Amino acid sequence: MTRDTFPSWPEAASRLIAVAAGREPADMVIRGGIWVNVHSRECLPGHDIAIASGRIACVVPDAGYCTGPQTAVIEAGGQYMIPGLCDAHMHIESGMLTPAEFARAIIPHGTTSIFTDPHEIANVLGLAGVRMMHDEAALQPINIFTQMPSCAPSAPGLETTGFEITAQDVAEAMTWPGIVGLGEMMNFPGVANADPKMLAEIAATQAAGKTVGGHYASPDLGPGFAAYAAGGPADDHEGTCEADAIARVRQGMRAMMRLGSAWYDVESQITAITEKGLDPRNFILCTDDSHSGTLVHDGHMNRVVRHAIACGCDPLVALQMATINTAAHFGLERELGSIAPGRRADVILSSDLTALPVHLVIARGQIVARDGRCLVACPHYDWPDSARDTVHLGHSLTPGDFAIPAPEGANTARANVIGVLENQAPTRALRADLPVRDGLVEGEGEVCQIALVERHRGTGGVTNGFVSGFGYGGAMAMASTVAHDSHHMIVVGTDRAQMALAANRLAEVGGGVTVWRDGRELALVELPIAGLMSDAPAAEVAGKAAAMMQAMRDCGCSLNNAYMQHSLLALVVIPELRISDLGLVDVRRFEMIDLLEPDA
Repeated sequence: MTRDTFPSWPEAASRLIAVAAGREPADMVIRGGIWVNVHSRECLPGHDIAIASGRIACVVPDAGYCTGPQTAVIEAGGQYMIPGLCDAHMHIESGMLTPAEFARAIIPHGTTSIFTDPHEIANVLGLAGVRMMHDEAALQPINIFTQMPSCAPSAPGLETTGFEITAQDVAEAMTWPGIVGLGEMMNFPGVANADPKMLAEIAATQAAGKTVGGHYASPDLGPGFAAYAAGGPADDHEGTCEADAIARVRQGMRAMMRLGSAWYDVESQITAITEKGLDPRNFILCTDDSHSGTLVHDGHMNRVVRHAIACGCDPLVALQMATINTAAHFGLERELGSIAPGRRADVILSSDLTALPVHLVIARGQIVARDGRCLVACPHYDWPDSARDTVHLGHSLTPGDFAIPAPEGANTARANVIGVLENQAPTRALRADLPVRDGLVEGEGEVCQIALVERHRGTGGVTNGFVSGFGYGGAMAMASTVAHDSHHMIVVGTDRAQMALAANRLAEVGGGVTVWRDGRELALVELPIAGLMSDAPAAEVAGKAAAMMQAMRDCGCSLNNAYMQHSLLALVVIPELRISDLGLVDVRRFEMIDLLEPDA
């Protein structure tokens, strides 16, 4: 049943009471399981769950009194009955999938609620794109709550997006039924400096009684952080160390610890609970960014919970951080996040609380997955042509578009270089003395070229720079229209001719990711919707993504999930150095800097 047909508690209350009292039979009973109670942090053997109208009527030692001839009975056989898992902060677009195919991928892993910020599509299609994501989310058999994107552009004056989100857009979206709050407030300098637009968005969200998402991507825990916390964000997922997590919860924020496809920030922060003994109620687990390959092969929130347990966290505490803590944070504790009367009947059956194998998944009282197979339809939205025609380069690119002229008469040039860090979103601001050949500055060794190609308005603009850390060799290039958050086109390569081939190929197919070497395409992932997503099945997209990552390895890259690092090279709100359509950005100071040092 969709969000429009799923009964609210007032609509279901009379029947729930009747079933709990034994006056009416339940629709479904899960019998003889271990009740994982995240309210009391207990495992209670020998319990039954009675379900009616998609909600939990009661949890009792014996629900035989409310079991009728038509009641569907599921024998738990002593398995753990766990609340459906919740992802507190994530971006569906990062899975390269539409909401329908993302739901189909995560349902078998036991995720029954996600809180998604579609700010990727907002940068490409504006409020109309957010509405498309919201509307497809409403069709799904699990709970997909949308946070209205807050920052498009993420850093005004440092980048140009396809569309701009306004405070009026935020106020309008707060009236939509599936909007649960404001997406991550990435413009943290704007908040700290009391920017009127940012404060208006926060005010509109708070006036609607909804949650303001945070994003404080700075190691400075002094006055800047204090000012940001005063601005109203209720959570933050950008912490990378124990001190970050502690600082956030002490200031009344929820610390969201993420394990995505490339962000490994749980182990370094969970010691705030396991060693320092802080109250775990204010800590939440999330994924942030998971690509299709991770979803298909490794899991979703079950993967995050297993990882937290492997880092020394008590299994019940880890489950709280992926269920009730999330629900409470968004004001939905009476709706989901636990196995308790009145809540949506979102339940997982698992035989092991540590390894967390997912044998059966029930969402809103319906069996949706069994032993790794999704058993329900995940309806698709009818995406319009405007969402499928978003790559506009202005002209066919040539190798000359990627040339970087050297200072006149120079034999070498000192360049500012973006340094990629494995498994982390931040980069390093590096400098390198690079050779000059035929009047052009060339990459050398670990340093290769990077370019941002404008693709929203067809200006033909290309911003060139240098990046280090991928390890590429030979004549190669990789291009992607996934380029957080402005989502222009990012091209990284060692050869200008290959860079032109890769960029033109993505214009031809309407967006995606492609890898080229020696004039030949090694891999292509087509992402025709906004240049960000495919409406093909997750397994198909994951197969193409795996081939893409193998092609990156074949070109010399050994980084874990290097594609994720590639996709963030234009994210001008995470330090230290990024590239935008306006030039090179020093995110430590939020200033544009020259690519080449003038005194080189």
